[in-house]
Amino acid sequence: MKLINYAHRSKPSEYRVGCSFQGRYMDVTVGAEKSILNFSGSLTRIEDILRTEGGLDILEEQMRRLDSASPEIQSVLFDETDVVLQAPILRPHKLIGIGLNYRDHIEETKMEVPKEPLLFAMYSNAIISPEQPIKIPAMSRKIDYEAELAVVIGSKTRNVRPEEALRHIAGYTIVNDVSARDLQRSDGQWLRAKSFDTFAPMGPCLATRSALNDADGLDIELRLNGQTLQKSNTRNLIFKVPELVSHISKVMTLEPGDVISTGTPGGVGFTRRPPIYLQPGDNVEIEVEGIGILRNPVVDTV
Repeated sequence: MKLINYAHRSKPSEYRVGCSFQGRYMDVTVGAEKSILNFSGSLTRIEDILRTEGGLDILEEQMRRLDSASPEIQSVLFDETDVVLQAPILRPHKLIGIGLNYRDHIEETKMEVPKEPLLFAMYSNAIISPEQPIKIPAMSRKIDYEAELAVVIGSKTRNVRPEEALRHIAGYTIVNDVSARDLQRSDGQWLRAKSFDTFAPMGPCLATRSALNDADGLDIELRLNGQTLQKSNTRNLIFKVPELVSHISKVMTLEPGDVISTGTPGGVGFTRRPPIYLQPGDNVEIEVEGIGILRNPVVDTV
């Protein structure tokens, strides 16, 4: 099952929730208002579902029981192309990055394989939605792309073992972990380089754990202006999703809606000869099997 945050083109500030159904999407927000779905509370964002105890399980069970032939249900169906997609998680409490988690990326950066997951902080101010522009800041001209599978937490998670981790996952999305490489080098750490507004495009949907299980074995590809620059598979992650969730949960309590961006494969721009950095007018596409395509243009802020 896939969930989307979206808005109608005529009312871009009014967020709603959609759920994949019979090749289209169902308006979950209106479905709850009309009692087509029995769900307490207001549903205007995916986070509302995740922060309701058992909310995702309740929704999935009710969606399985719907009669697609019902006129009432037909009245709340729409096509993805008819709406404006928003990031599936708009304001997570925590947005956690993982560094050096694909062996080919480690080799191209000439760094050592981490003995345990390498964590760094990202912030929700950087999140933008599909089709929104990545803005090149005046402070840096060496802006790089990073295609990443992201994990969305579904329930409060503290000190869990890897074999327990999956039941705490709501699903998966895509993050472009945009990075200012010159600032990353000069600072000696990654916070400023990854914290600019627009540096964490996310989307296009939340694909639920029931559809993708542990997200192992998914193809991942980044295309810049149609040219494939990154191409790998999540089976090549050094620390797999259950290990990451378990490890992080021993450091901090994870909350519903928290996002873990699991690291990028080889092919990033700064390791190429000559280097490839994002330029105004570029278009970036990241495709992950089972989730979809995250597209974002690039513009200048100066």
